[in-house]
Amino acid sequence: MSNRKILIIDDDAKNIFALTATLRSRGYESSSATSAEEGIRMAAADPLTGIILLDMMMPGTDGYQALRMIRSHEQLQKLPVIAVTAQAMKGDKEKCLEAGADDYISKPIDVDRLMERLAHFLA
Repeated sequence: MSNRKILIIDDDAKNIFALTATLRSRGYESSSATSAEEGIRMAAADPLTGIILLDMMMPGTDGYQALRMIRSHEQLQKLPVIAVTAQAMKGDKEKCLEAGADDYISKPIDVDRLMERLAHFLA
């Protein structure tokens, strides 16, 4: 298992709780933020952050704006980001990838697929 932490950025406390519990049960350590700005500050301050799970549909700064901020931040440019969204329409995955996400997973989250993607990025 990786010693890298997973940062969850999501405005919904229930989503954070469920993801944190799932990740903990699989041996991953995570931290969370309820806004893009807070999450970006946390990622920049913690060198053990290995990946960000980013909710794309947040009030205020949404995931697309957050991706632009992450990709323009010198320290975070290469940090993997998985876009997490309830938007599962045709073209949404491409839109997330074009915005700078490294991968995309739709809600409700397929835990096996998430674990596979985390193993890939945190290897």
